[in-house]
Amino acid sequence: AGRPERANDVKMSRGGIREIEFTVQLLQVVRGGQFPELRTRRTVDALARLAHAGLMRQDTADALERAYDFLRRVEHRIQYLDDQQTHVLPTRDDDLAWIAQTLGYSNCCFFLHDLDAHRELVAGEFDRLLGGNNECKGCIRGATAFDISTTPALEDLLEHLSSQWPKQFRARLQLWRTHPRVLALRDESRARLSQLVQRTALWLSEGSVTEEAALRIMDWIEPLLRRETYLALLLERPQVHQRLLRLLGAAKWPARYLLLHPGVIDELASDAMLHERFDAAAYSQELNARLTSLQITGEDDEETCLNLLRRAHHAEVFRTLARDVEGVLSVEQVADDLSSLAETTLAISLAWCWQRLKNKHREQPQLAIIAYGKLGGKELGYGSDLDIVFVYEDAHEQASEVYALLVRKLITWLTVKTSEGDLFEIDTALRPNGNSGMLVTSFAAYARYQQQRGSNTAWTWEHQAMTRARFILGGESLHQQFEKIREGVITAPRDSELLRSEITTMRNKVRSAHPIKG
Repeated sequence: AGRPERANDVKMSRGGIREIEFTVQLLQVVRGGQFPELRTRRTVDALARLAHAGLMRQDTADALERAYDFLRRVEHRIQYLDDQQTHVLPTRDDDLAWIAQTLGYSNCCFFLHDLDAHRELVAGEFDRLLGGNNECKGCIRGATAFDISTTPALEDLLEHLSSQWPKQFRARLQLWRTHPRVLALRDESRARLSQLVQRTALWLSEGSVTEEAALRIMDWIEPLLRRETYLALLLERPQVHQRLLRLLGAAKWPARYLLLHPGVIDELASDAMLHERFDAAAYSQELNARLTSLQITGEDDEETCLNLLRRAHHAEVFRTLARDVEGVLSVEQVADDLSSLAETTLAISLAWCWQRLKNKHREQPQLAIIAYGKLGGKELGYGSDLDIVFVYEDAHEQASEVYALLVRKLITWLTVKTSEGDLFEIDTALRPNGNSGMLVTSFAAYARYQQQRGSNTAWTWEHQAMTRARFILGGESLHQQFEKIREGVITAPRDSELLRSEITTMRNKVRSAHPIKG
């Protein structure tokens, strides 16, 4: 950009080879963790895999592949002419005519028409990736044309920054002047970093971002400096840069999340994402399609599956977080979407665990999951534990052992920390007899316990918990039976004096176990 002499450069100019490669590489960098098959070196192979993974429309991938092939063939002919490594179209008419003829054109006009068409298509897709729309980037506050020749060096920025700006921000920049990661950057990337710092400082001085957010974005960028496409994305997309700052400034939790999962910021590039809601069916379909692809290539080992689940879940949590911070969702809608995400992730995880269980005795498990607490009440928050109870209804002689193995495997899948983190903390203390009871119990035993039949029965506080209990996974027959038990527990006649005494005793126990610190 900003170099007229590059206008006829089929590699570096607008709509050239480099823009196709950048488009592919950016998607590989930000999605390569979620889609391991994208980690291929050839641009054409990557385009096909992006389309197969649903990250690019098939017709777009095909058009970019045709443009890439065309531009590379033009590049080769340019180099044949001069016998040197150049990418600029010749100025002599006879040389242009020779290129057109060798590509099968009867004259230069048809050749140049197709060349322009390919470059316009490439430029359009490149702009959509980085710009999201067709508005002039210079019209966006803080968006300036990138020109390395006019960008102050990072080490000179301190002289330009106002002395009134926060000391911590200036101190962090001072450290960056000699930081090994910064010094190792290419000149172009250092210039991009300098412009990002300038823009952040400008917004900081205007009061549109907080000092906390400005410091956190520096923490976030620092370990990612070698992944230069992130710098390019933030520089070319001021709205992504600004949304990222708002997220980082919102609270410590989003900042920690983004530091652990930097790849999810590509979600901020989509304006449409902010106005969508979590779609359980689409989420399930995509994850199961991804598993099928891994099974076809023989890459469906347990660790890969665990990481696939985590990346998908993290991305959905991040989308909800972004909508929350931008004020698009109400508190109730956030809780609804996080609860639905947890339920769907539980269902997928259970199905995948059952597929891998060696001693399963039927096609589908006869297992149900009952949610209590925040998940039961659809009031889940970011990082909430899942209070769940497992029951089964299966007459097979080894049913109890099989379902115990299944539940232990499922809990491990949900809680174990991998390179992609974990999914949930699981609390099963509300099962019959609490932590001393069986991890999974037959539905008949669960019913007897809740209905207080026999000597082993539920306590009052366990019946209180039933007010928020919700059947979230399992067959319809079990669902109906559970609803009858729940209704019976809630509507059962009570001795009000005895109930008041038991609740008071329970409250005092809770207070003594969790004293208020003053």
